[in-house]
Amino acid sequence: MNMEAIFQEMPTLSSESLTLKKITEQDLDAVFSIYDNERIFDFCGIIPKHNKETVRKMIGHFERDFLKRTRVKWGIFQQHELVGIIEALDFNQKVNMVTVGYLVNESYWGKGIATEAVRVLIQFLFEKADINRIQAEVMPQNENSKRVLLKNGFSKEGLLRQATLWSGKGIVDIELYGLLKADIYS
Repeated sequence: MNMEAIFQEMPTLSSESLTLKKITEQDLDAVFSIYDNERIFDFCGIIPKHNKETVRKMIGHFERDFLKRTRVKWGIFQQHELVGIIEALDFNQKVNMVTVGYLVNESYWGKGIATEAVRVLIQFLFEKADINRIQAEVMPQNENSKRVLLKNGFSKEGLLRQATLWSGKGIVDIELYGLLKADIYS
């Protein structure tokens, strides 16, 4: 795992229609519109945030976590508008593995944005950061998120029953999806 490729400076990643880049306070309104929407968090282990000042502080925490080398949160930008958030977390250097997660503003659901953002992140993690395994945890009811992962080559590896405590949800089942570098580059 090449931690320097990830954490030396905040990577900016892009495709033809999306840019994944650092979230700043200038993006507060767009970030708040995501975190203030209850529906976005129906299948997520995060509690919505209905206070703009709380979200402002969260943006500062994104930077803190990056500097601590524990998590990277990118804004998903279409043209110059933040339409979602994607992250890499739980860097396990012993087995060369990372977990990914993503949120898209409800008004952009069904437009392929999450699928494309995950594809861009996968390419960076495998090619630049030299990660071997990428995984994602999904609530079994979250059909849309599962489709995003399957379209990107992930395999459902199993159901973990009553396996994790998610804020606002209690103890939940999660499905584990995984993708190995060899699945794509063999």
